[in-house]
Amino acid sequence: MNLNAGGSGNYPRFARFFMGETITVLNEGAIQRALTRVAHEIAERNESGANVVLVGIQRGGLPLANGLAETLSAIWKAPVQTGSLDVSMHRDDLSHRIAPNVQPTHIPFDVTGKTVVLVDDVLFSGRTIRAAMDALNDFGRPQQIQLAVLIDRGHRELPIKADFVGKNVPTARSESVKVSFSDSGAPVSVVLRKGA
Repeated sequence: MNLNAGGSGNYPRFARFFMGETITVLNEGAIQRALTRVAHEIAERNESGANVVLVGIQRGGLPLANGLAETLSAIWKAPVQTGSLDVSMHRDDLSHRIAPNVQPTHIPFDVTGKTVVLVDDVLFSGRTIRAAMDALNDFGRPQQIQLAVLIDRGHRELPIKADFVGKNVPTARSESVKVSFSDSGAPVSVVLRKGA
């Protein structure tokens, strides 16, 4: 019996069925083009960068925020302050999690009166963003909060909408979207996994 009949790759057809099919949504070059466009959209929305700070949501949002800050610094000809925010202890599903994976929060500036651009890799239900806004209150009162995401996959459970989106990727709830990063923190791929 040939288990690989009609299949391709290194896995037998039945194994690929249980693993689910994976599709590359964005490669490294496409990610960089999307982030460059998002940076220019942020610059257009905020004429002066003097009042803008970026806060990356741990973990996927932080390297994206750093990349956006680098591009924005070149556009505005001035450095852009960047921080990191962990939302683990502000999530509304905390009681259902065995042990939150807490990451460092580092916001070395006062957010009061600033335009804070929250940055995340994938926008899904909106609950992570709600938790991020709650967590941000511990650091002051921003004048405005904007949201930039690399991927918006839909299925919102809260009235939250991104201001800046790298790519809209329609998905089923059973599917998953993963952004992979290199050891240096650069985003290298976005993969959609279908099925279980």
